[in-house]
Amino acid sequence: MPNYFRIKFFFIALAILAIYSYGWRVTEINLGDLFRDFHLVKPLVKELTQPDLFSREKKSQTTEIDFFLKADLNKNQDSAGSNEKRQLVLSQSSGQIGDRLTISGRRLKPNSEGTLFWVNEIEQEFPLGKFETDPTGKFQKDITVPPSARGNRQIVRAIVSWPEGSLQASDTLRLTFDKMVETLFLALMATTFAILIAIPLSLLASSNLMTETLLGTMIYYVIRTTLNLLRSIEPLIMAILFVVWVGIGPFAGVLALGIHSIASLGKLFSEQIESIDTGPVEAITSVGAKPLQVVLFGVLPQVILPFLALSFYRWDINVRMSTIIGFVGGGGIGFLLQQWINLLKYNEAGTALFTIAMVVITLDTLSAKIREKIK
Repeated sequence: MPNYFRIKFFFIALAILAIYSYGWRVTEINLGDLFRDFHLVKPLVKELTQPDLFSREKKSQTTEIDFFLKADLNKNQDSAGSNEKRQLVLSQSSGQIGDRLTISGRRLKPNSEGTLFWVNEIEQEFPLGKFETDPTGKFQKDITVPPSARGNRQIVRAIVSWPEGSLQASDTLRLTFDKMVETLFLALMATTFAILIAIPLSLLASSNLMTETLLGTMIYYVIRTTLNLLRSIEPLIMAILFVVWVGIGPFAGVLALGIHSIASLGKLFSEQIESIDTGPVEAITSVGAKPLQVVLFGVLPQVILPFLALSFYRWDINVRMSTIIGFVGGGGIGFLLQQWINLLKYNEAGTALFTIAMVVITLDTLSAKIREKIK
């Protein structure tokens, strides 16, 4: 007998090893990639961990100087007096595409960052690079006449900006807060919508209430199968369907999360009903109570607290799921997050992720305490 168990254990271990070996190969797991290409993701992670939460009011100073593509001797001969009055000075005021120029600035905001722009004759603006002013408000930078220069008269524009005033919530944080509120109510409406429909469906999907008659058994299997089918469809797929149906926005998200929540809560509620004590139900039935009275006085009093706990937990789940729903146009914070990621604005995306994490942690803590209180 011991040899039999040893052989059995050997074959079970061999089968498990074969399954995981095949799974490792199918999923193309390569731990070396985690270390070899880590440098590619470091800048992204760095920006995500520096969310744009607070900012100070920004002030700016703009100054410009002309440049001409076609050489003109009269325009090249700037007097020393006129140069002294200018905040920007070019090493030459005319030339051709590709010429190297030196631009000098003075009487600008000291110790501040600025950006240089090339503006062609049709008002197209192209960045030339950044600069920093010294303690006296001066800077000097070499630039090249860009291929984007069009027409004769060009403009070299310098914009210096600096923060001023006290810290305040950034525009990104304010926008994120507005969308987070939308996300919370999106999840709340979807959960409420689901609870109202899942409760009656769960009664019809409970074997201990429905399988005593042929008609009841048929209804039980139809409802149970429908709930399983709806649960098998991811909310993301439902959201795509409803975005096409009702348009982009939170309403599509409410419908997608609501339908999936009906299926999930219907299953969970029915399992709670199936585990109730049958004594009160039999007692009420024996005195001639109607089916509705059996449900109201024999079933619901036993399951109301678990129903509340499961409902709060589902709201918590829907808040998290709504961030993904937004990626396909279902509204909420996810829609905003997807736009920032597509535009490579990872600092702003980090703000959204930080807010989502804080809200999920808060909701998880609150729902855990509520479930503990109502047990």
